[in-house]
Amino acid sequence: MTIHLASDHAGFEDKEVLKTYLTEKGYDVADHGVYALDPDDDYPDFIYPCAKAVSLEPQSKGIIFGGSGQGEAIVANKLTGIRAVVYYGGNEEIITLSREHNDANMLSLAGRFLSSEEVVRVSELWLTTAFSGDERHVRRIEKIHAHE
Repeated sequence: MTIHLASDHAGFEDKEVLKTYLTEKGYDVADHGVYALDPDDDYPDFIYPCAKAVSLEPQSKGIIFGGSGQGEAIVANKLTGIRAVVYYGGNEEIITLSREHNDANMLSLAGRFLSSEEVVRVSELWLTTAFSGDERHVRRIEKIHAHE
């Protein structure tokens, strides 16, 4: 399974930390940028190609970064088949529920609200939590797909 990563300037450092961690753990990682810190970059330029890669590779996952993570999730959710969720801190149960109940395939993290340690911890939690496959959750996801 490939883990696709992308960020804007506000998430660049956390993306780099997570990329190193995931690579060392043996994950196949694809980095869609940014590749250098540039405060004038525009997150859609990097998030869209990342989300497109996930939409074309249903077994893959994506982790994206921004200041709040909100705009990044909005961009990602424009693509068919993407279920991006935002995490900016707080109760980590939301991370497991996003996978167990919603089969989220992209996680948008808020670089301005999370430490690098939190980024690594919640990313690993999200990546290792499986979709429950419960009929009610499958039915709901099918209803989402019907509107795409």
